[in-house]
Amino acid sequence: MAEDIVDVLIIGSGASGAAVAWSLAETRMRIVCLEQGDWTQPADYPSTRRDWEAQATGPWSIDPNVRKRVTDYPIDDADSPITVVNFNGVGGSTVLHSAHWPRFHPSDFRVKSLDGVADDWPIDYSTLDPFFALNDRNIGVSGLAGDPAIPAHQPPLPPVPLGLMGETIGRGFNKLGWHWWPSDSALITRDYEGREACANLGPCSSGCAKGAKSSADITYWPMARRAGVELRTRCRVREILVDENDMATGVVYYDDQGVERTQRAEVVVMACNGVGTPRLLLNSRSARFPDGLANRSGLVGKNLMLHPWGLVQGVFDEALASRYGPAGCCLLSQEFYETDVARGFLRGYNLQITRGAGPVTTARTGLVRGTIPWGAGHHEAFARRFNHSFNIGICCEDLPELHNTVTLDPVLKDSHGIPAPKITYRMSDNSQQMMRHALDRATEAMKAAGATDIYTESPVRLAGWHLLGTARMGRDPERSVVNEWGRSHDVKNLFIVDGSVFVTSGGVNPTSTIQAVALYIADAMKQRLANLFD
Repeated sequence: MAEDIVDVLIIGSGASGAAVAWSLAETRMRIVCLEQGDWTQPADYPSTRRDWEAQATGPWSIDPNVRKRVTDYPIDDADSPITVVNFNGVGGSTVLHSAHWPRFHPSDFRVKSLDGVADDWPIDYSTLDPFFALNDRNIGVSGLAGDPAIPAHQPPLPPVPLGLMGETIGRGFNKLGWHWWPSDSALITRDYEGREACANLGPCSSGCAKGAKSSADITYWPMARRAGVELRTRCRVREILVDENDMATGVVYYDDQGVERTQRAEVVVMACNGVGTPRLLLNSRSARFPDGLANRSGLVGKNLMLHPWGLVQGVFDEALASRYGPAGCCLLSQEFYETDVARGFLRGYNLQITRGAGPVTTARTGLVRGTIPWGAGHHEAFARRFNHSFNIGICCEDLPELHNTVTLDPVLKDSHGIPAPKITYRMSDNSQQMMRHALDRATEAMKAAGATDIYTESPVRLAGWHLLGTARMGRDPERSVVNEWGRSHDVKNLFIVDGSVFVTSGGVNPTSTIQAVALYIADAMKQRLANLFD
């Protein structure tokens, strides 16, 4: 029997893997994607149940160490102030993200040239501009054209309504003379491509049962599968195989029955995120690559960037209906995004307005803070806060540092005996200075908007959504893992398309840029099919 060899094998079906699968499908090559998780069913999402808040802190937690599904892998993040969060399943973490959808700025690709730190990307904003637009159309993005903070672009759908809380903080920003703009959002505000518009229910971060959130499982994957891409679920990859010519030959994986299998391939594409990708590369040791596959630079797993996150909550006298609407999508301020050395740090941050909490979370938070008592006065204190508060989330740019790493844990393993990733991470002095400045400015904005009580938290522990930088892109093989179009310097038929290729982190949620980079890499592959390995 002839050995089964596919043309392209993609590992991971999340934001980047799904986009690449769709893009490469037009080549008519045989493409297979291995996903260690499974499909999620709309009826299973917490938002279909009355106990949705409890579900979102247990079996649907964004933290795999809490969720503990058989399809998850454990993560040792004891040596980090920030917990790594992700989701293993078709669509990856887009299933549980909040759909806030800003783009990187042009300056984010030129940090070394502009500020003398980190490194410049080998590509720039203009390179990705058409892929940003293509991605917005493919998945359905809502927003308002004309934001002066970034280059002009036209989202295909109108913006998410601001609501009373958006109007309230907008007046506060206006009083201070600061930039603000309705957020670009990866959800649909009108019926789009067979999907119904967002109903402004709120619990986006525990899955959208309505299908209005543009997660990769309901946007790219239906198109890619119709085009002939094969998606295999419950397939956990253990290692990538390599031959004596430093070419990847396929992978070893465990199927849904736990049986060890081998899948051969002409091209291997990694799309496992900034923790999963270095974990798999480091576990793919061989005589040719004793320190991990594609790691002759020594940079696989180095320069981890997590975006330290701060939170400022304001409570207002007037009812703001703040629990309604998409959880992470309202408006943002990029007043402090670009470098101003007078502030005492380099680069900047994004202020993101997010909705108020549901009733259970409001009550539990109030009990912890001592602002909502048990017994007498409970209902009055609860009523003063529920639907009367909202948050300013602070996304701080994280500069790459070699000591922030993903390595293999010497003890902890997943259910198939594969070493778990170990996170070692420290906030830099620059990040700490930035966070202090941001907390002060966000507090100032809340006061300007009329908040009567203000609470702050930093860095937020359960906020490691953005996993970047651990297999960075660059032209110099000594200082990067992949080249300027995502191909490994060391293994000519191995490509990496997820956030691990990021050179810098920007100061915004990165998923829009991750998908634009993935589409750009897929396009570069198609343009070079005749000499892809030269």
